[in-house]
Amino acid sequence: MGLLSILRKLKSAPDQEVRILLLGLDNAGKTTLLKQLASEDISHITPTQGFNIKSVQSQGFKLNVWDIGGQRKIRPYWRNYFENTDILIYVIDSADRKRFEETGQELAELLEEEKLSCVPVLIFANKQDLLTAAPASEIAEGLNLHTIRDRVWQIQSCSALTGEGIQVRLREGLVTWQHGSQPA
Repeated sequence: MGLLSILRKLKSAPDQEVRILLLGLDNAGKTTLLKQLASEDISHITPTQGFNIKSVQSQGFKLNVWDIGGQRKIRPYWRNYFENTDILIYVIDSADRKRFEETGQELAELLEEEKLSCVPVLIFANKQDLLTAAPASEIAEGLNLHTIRDRVWQIQSCSALTGEGIQVRLREGLVTWQHGSQPA
């Protein structure tokens, strides 16, 4: 199951716009991931002080991606961006184990939000290029993702720095969605 295959039940045609909300703690790699999706230079990235919006064309889909800063002082404003979200991408720094509890709490709060009710979630276990990175399976277990029952969800290992696990997952999802497969 790929990134957009989980939107099958939400959209009727692949030429529609898809609104993606990109969230996670500060320094998780959200902006780098967004720039990789947009095939932009990632050599000069600074912390997001507010939000970035990018429209990415991919195989007939227009992805409108909202990248919201993850600093503690910005997180209360996340709820201002929940409306009309088609998919939530939550990015985790897999190498920052001391923040797993904090990121787990933030994700749990997001999953409780009424405006995000039933919105599919793709969790990117980022920074897999680092030796200290926890595998996606360990993160999934630690965050009790297996208890999520009210929506389609998936966790994907990736490296926003190298692009590994991002574009492939996106292409797989688009192809799956275009051919009419049901989400797993």
